[in-house]
Amino acid sequence: MKAPFLIDIQAVRASARETMADGAVTLGYHADRAGVIRVLNEVLATELVCTLRYRSHYFLAGSIFSKPMADEFLAHASEEQTHVDWVAERITQLGGAPNFDPTGLAARSHSEYGSAARIEDMIRDDLVAERIAIQTYTAIIRWLENDDPTTRRLMQSILAAEEEHADDMKNLLNKGSRSA
Repeated sequence: MKAPFLIDIQAVRASARETMADGAVTLGYHADRAGVIRVLNEVLATELVCTLRYRSHYFLAGSIFSKPMADEFLAHASEEQTHVDWVAERITQLGGAPNFDPTGLAARSHSEYGSAARIEDMIRDDLVAERIAIQTYTAIIRWLENDDPTTRRLMQSILAAEEEHADDMKNLLNKGSRSA
């Protein structure tokens, strides 16, 4: 049987007043905050690179190939941009500064930008990038354990979207190989 929930509410109230400048980060936060901010800035760079790659593929596919393919790339770019916003918000909640500096963006990113010109190569680049994100984000979730449940849930939400994106790219690649 689980022990009853007990907490010294007077101590919690005093701590909240004393450390209110820390915003959302309370004494109950057990993660290495600087380390989490560093990792989240890598995730931010990864999501920015993915946004840019999908946007590029959107314009290339729209001008060279089909509108449905371009629309798929645009939808993914929009979702990746949402991830950028979520991660940047979490970094600021933790008292950090989101690193949007384009200098070194590719080096901070887990995935690569790519330079595909053919539609099948674009899809392959996107699928590889999604698989990289899946693997690294899973590792981040495991690393966080229970020390930062909010960041862990955020990463789990992003991971679920990246898995959907990978599945979409795999299906597009399979459709292309069947129609060839």
